[in-house]
Order: sequence, then C-alpha cells, then structure tokens
Amino acid sequence: MNLPNGDQHREKNALAPGESAPTQGTPRAGSARPEGASPLPQERGEAAQRRRGKFPTLRRRGALLPIRHFLLAVQFFTRIPITGRLATWVGFSPAMLRASAAHFPGVGWLVGSLCAAVFLALLSALPEQPAAPWVTAALSTVFGVLLTGAFHEDGLADLADGLGGSMDRERALDIMKDSRVGSYGALSLVLAVLGKTALLALIAQSAGVWPAAAALFSAHVSSRFLPLLIIRSLPHVGDTEASKSKPLAEAISTGGLLAGLLWWGLAMVLVVFWSPAAPWAFAVLGAALGLAWMWWLLRRRLQGFTGDGLGATQQVCEVLFYLGFALGLS
Repeated sequence: MNLPNGDQHREKNALAPGESAPTQGTPRAGSARPEGASPLPQERGEAAQRRRGKFPTLRRRGALLPIRHFLLAVQFFTRIPITGRLATWVGFSPAMLRASAAHFPGVGWLVGSLCAAVFLALLSALPEQPAAPWVTAALSTVFGVLLTGAFHEDGLADLADGLGGSMDRERALDIMKDSRVGSYGALSLVLAVLGKTALLALIAQSAGVWPAAAALFSAHVSSRFLPLLIIRSLPHVGDTEASKSKPLAEAISTGGLLAGLLWWGLAMVLVVFWSPAAPWAFAVLGAALGLAWMWWLLRRRLQGFTGDGLGATQQVCEVLFYLGFALGLS
C-alpha cells in the first residue's frame, strides 16, 4: 500500500506494542551509541560495583578495626573521654570488648607515657631538695589514679577484702561484690600506694631522673600485659551479670595474646634503648614473680579469676616491677 511521505515517516518511527518512548538523549535498544559518549547511569553503577568487588574498601577489609578496639580499651580502662561521634564510630559489643583486651598493654603505653611526662615535668620544676623525688613520685601516682579512675586499685581492695574476710570460696566471692571497703581492702590500698611512691622515689634518687621515668612507663605496660596470661590460663568465676571482666574472660585468642605481647615487647625495646644500663631483667623478673604468686593465689582460693583479681594482679605486678628494678640497682 502506498502512503504519503509524511505517513511513511510516522509509520517508520511508530513504537511497537509495549515499547516505551525513549527519553531525550537516550538511544533506543539495539541502536549504536556515538563513540566517546558519556556512559549511561546504569553503566556507571555497574562499573562502580565492579570496582568495589576488585578493590575492597578499608571498612570492608577491617583495616581500622584494631584502632576501634584500642579506643574501646581506652574507654573501658581509663577516664579519658571517648564520646560523641568518636564513640559512635568506635561502637561496642561483647565480642569487641574481648578483642580490646589485646590492647590492654596499649592502654599501659598511654597511661605510662602521661605519668612519666608528669613525673619529668614535676621533678624539673621542683627545687633540688631531697624531698623532691618523693613529692614527684606521690603526685605522679595520684595522677595515674585519676587517669584510670582507680579502676585497678578498686580491684585490689575488693580482692583483699574477699580473701581476707573468709576462707570459704563462695563467701569470699560474695564479699568481693560488696561496694564497701573493709579493713583488708583499706590496708592493701595504703601499702600499694606507699610501695609505689617509695620505690619510685628510691629509683629516682639512685638511678636518676630518666631511668626512673622509663621504669614508670614500662611498669604500666608490663603490669597490664601480665594479667592477660591469667585470663588465658584460668577460668572466670565471677558473677556473669555483674562482672566487669566477663566479656574479657570468655575468650582470649592466641592472636590477641600475641598482639598484647607485641605492645609489651615494643615498650621494652624502647626503654632498653632509652636507658640501656638499667636493670630491666630484674624488673621483669620481679613482675613475673608477682604474676606467678597471683596466679597461684587465685587458683587455690577461687579456682579461677574475677575482674577484681585482674585489677589486683596489675597492682601487684607494678609494685614488684619497681622492687625488682630497685634491687637490680644494688
């Protein structure tokens, strides 16, 4: 059938049934696109998906996860504020808290560095008198307590009250849940604070300012690494609902323990380089003996450990680190 030219043109461009009209600038299906034309939106989306599959993002690879675990440990073990958008980014879960235990010695890096800085600043600012090391040691100890919120000292007092108040295991665990401080707890706190202050002052007078600051730093790191060995080797026996350490106690992986060992090893390499003549072997031996005693005590009296036991272990190991260092000077 012969049609006029206009009708032939309209029939040629007519749409097939079910076919939608093309938008301006969009070629029909099956039609060739000009060379060099910009990709269509769906093509750009497909290309982006291919790139994401080939080059995973940092979040997908978990490259920032150790930083989040470290910040969670700082948030849990210190009074340093991790709030707002930073806290939201860090997040929280029991599994993350378990993983953050590997960075417990990393918290020692932070706390020990700040305490050592305060120690050096005070000793340089105070007049050169025999009492200056004592004042400096006392105030740097107070600063450390404020920085951590007496978190570990509280554990020491509770454990002393529990083990001193009863020889029965269940009764001792009940006493440790009491927030009140008894005579055994008060005495243990006084002895621990006096011991740290006196030993730091003695080290500063005998070895000098810089070795004393290095000992202060490394004692905080070492005393926070050693309790990980208790978590790894003993069962948790505290109250599941009330215990602060329960998430840490469920599982400390070999990888987490190695991460803590790395934190501690780097700290010891640093202080040996800083003060190579200092008796670091004696200091580490003293802390290790403290760990062995606490492990034996917790296993014999409680058949496991609690969060208070970990805090007490940190305090005992810190004091004996200073004692070993001081004995090595002789």
